Parts: sequence; C-alpha cells; structure tokens
Amino acid sequence: MNLSIVVPCYNEEEVLPETAKRLTGLLGRLQHSGKISENSKIYFVDDGSKDRTWEVIEALSETYPAVHGLKLSRNRGHQNALLGGLFTAEGDALVSIDADLQDDIDAIEEMVDAYHEGYDIVYGVRKARTTDTPFKRATAEGFYKLMHLMGVDIVFNHADFRLMSRRAVEELKQYPEVNLFLRAMVPLIGYPSTQVYYDRAERFAGESKYPLKKMLAFAWDGITSFSVVPLRLITATGFIIFIASILISLWAVGIKLFTDDAVPGWASTVLPIYFIGGIQVFSIGIVGEYIGKMYLETKRRPRFIIEKSV
Repeated sequence: MNLSIVVPCYNEEEVLPETAKRLTGLLGRLQHSGKISENSKIYFVDDGSKDRTWEVIEALSETYPAVHGLKLSRNRGHQNALLGGLFTAEGDALVSIDADLQDDIDAIEEMVDAYHEGYDIVYGVRKARTTDTPFKRATAEGFYKLMHLMGVDIVFNHADFRLMSRRAVEELKQYPEVNLFLRAMVPLIGYPSTQVYYDRAERFAGESKYPLKKMLAFAWDGITSFSVVPLRLITATGFIIFIASILISLWAVGIKLFTDDAVPGWASTVLPIYFIGGIQVFSIGIVGEYIGKMYLETKRRPRFIIEKSV
C-alpha cells in the first residue's frame, strides 16, 4: 500500500532536517520489509511560517525524493494545515504527525500493521505524561475528562497522531465546518478503529507552538464546537438562581418580621443586582461564542489555500 505522512509545520526550520531524516529512514525500513510501497511519500505543510521553513522544505524535497511540500497562502492554524495536507496528499493510508519529533515515529509501523489487519483509523495514544509539568498534566487530563462529561466522543490522551485509510479521509471531506477540532471529528466517522501506545519524547529543537494561551483557546474551541452543554448549563443556572431568589426572599422576610437586624432595602436590592448581573453577562458571553461560530460557518470561506507545492 502507498503510505503518506502529513506533517504540519509552523516556524520549524530548526527541526525539519532531522524530522525529514528520521521519517525517510522509517519509510525505507517499511519498504524493505514489504509493508508499504516505494511510492510512499512525506508531505510537509508550511502553515504561513515567518522563518525559513518553506526554504528548508524546498531544499529537503531536492535531497529526498520522497519529500514533498505544500505552502499555505497564510497562517491558518494547525488544524487547517493538517486538513490541507490530508485532503491533498496521495496514498492508500495517511499518517498525521507533528514536526517536533515528540511523537514516536516508530509507532507508525504499528499503525501500518493495524491497517493491514483491517482498521481504517489508528489512534496514537500516549502511555503516560511523565514529560509534562504537573500543571500541564493536570490541565490536559482535565480537558479530556471534561469533554467526556459533555458528551464528546474523544480518545483520551490522543492528539493528532493517527493513521487514516483513504476511505476514512474521503468521509472526513463530508464535514464542511470551518471550526475544526479533528480529535472529535475523526471518531464521528465510525469506521473500525484501534489504538497504539507510545512514550512521548522531549521536543528535539525549537519552541512549542502551543503556549498556555493557545492551549486554552484550542480547548474552548473544542468544547463549543462539539457540545451544547454550556448552553444547557445556562438554563440550569437560571433555574437555580430562580430558586435561590425565592429562598433569599423568604430569608429577608423572616429577618424583617422576627428580628431587629434588618437593613431596609439592602438584601432586596444589592444582592440580586450583583448576582444576576454577573450571571447575565457570563451567559451572554457563552451564547455569543456560539453565535460567532454560526456566523463563521455561514460564510463558507475556504479553510486553506495552497500557494505553492513541490
């Protein structure tokens, strides 16, 4: 079978030569064992990098026959760059992996074996998070648990390291939304799937492209793209406030009738204003987030534009 490896890149000039070296070596070993064909390829997708990433990709394509490159017209974000590579690359099966060499490329052989066993989707799942800081570990695992609580079908400790068969990629094209969260979109396809486990390494070179701010934004996009639970929480909160208002009213009446401690007008004016006002602003913000996503979806703008290819 023809295998293609899709590697989204953003400001990765430092690590790309080593990434290309290791991935081409992996392809050579798989070809020698007869598991993949000699037409298998690697696609580096430049997501509008500001450094020399594209120049490095062009040089690598001249050095390694299996290496190809796609250059997006501007920075579109990791998920769009990954989607652009998957929808453009050839092959019977496609593996997506980040350029930083933190994911174990040797796990790709296990993915290929699973593909030959009949699985259309093979998820790369981390065995543990020993390389993460305690804060990163707690927030990441908390995110996956929160997504499950909100009814989102997502593989625990899986990012975007996976193998997809050609027919699975073709089915993915039927999901036209622009608010992408592939970790939850891919399981919706429903084809036979399995998991391979690996240990995540330290980043080989360069800096992480997902600082805390981007991680939180990515998590929020995932929640609001695949769950209506936040909207239902607003309804539940409104009901709770209604009950609390009745109880506070009874308490205020009791203080007035049976004690001399009542401050005229304080409880009935100050507490409801601050409490309900805060809830209203918070609720409007959540509703606005969903309306904003609807606004983006209705525009039907292209999710990526390929400027160059090598």
